[in-house]
Amino acid sequence: MPGTERFAIFVAVSFFVFIVVLRLVLRRRPSQSWPLMVALSAIVVVGGMLFARWGQNTGLPWWVYYTAPALATFLLPPLVLRMSGRESGNYLLLAVCMAPAIHAFFAFFIGWPDYMPFIPIPSMSDLLKH
Repeated sequence: MPGTERFAIFVAVSFFVFIVVLRLVLRRRPSQSWPLMVALSAIVVVGGMLFARWGQNTGLPWWVYYTAPALATFLLPPLVLRMSGRESGNYLLLAVCMAPAIHAFFAFFIGWPDYMPFIPIPSMSDLLKH
């Protein structure tokens, strides 16, 4: 599958996972604004992944194109959604686990290790061949 299509799938899955994490963290709130959550997800996930891809393709240092989206992921939701201390703690724990979990899923089950290429995970297909 071409890189652009694969990237679009990564973005779509990441967007969905991010929304699920926000709903889990904010489940005690009677009604959280869906348009706000979708807009925040678009900025953090879609914007962050596009920035990282652009930074990687234009030769920015890795610490710029990984750190800027990571900071947006860690800081924007608690601030924009005015999370409590407990919500922020739960969110940060899940936020740290999101990308590696998505990477592990794609690398192991589908054989696409490019979500986080610096974390080597063999695919199930490769393991079954041996």
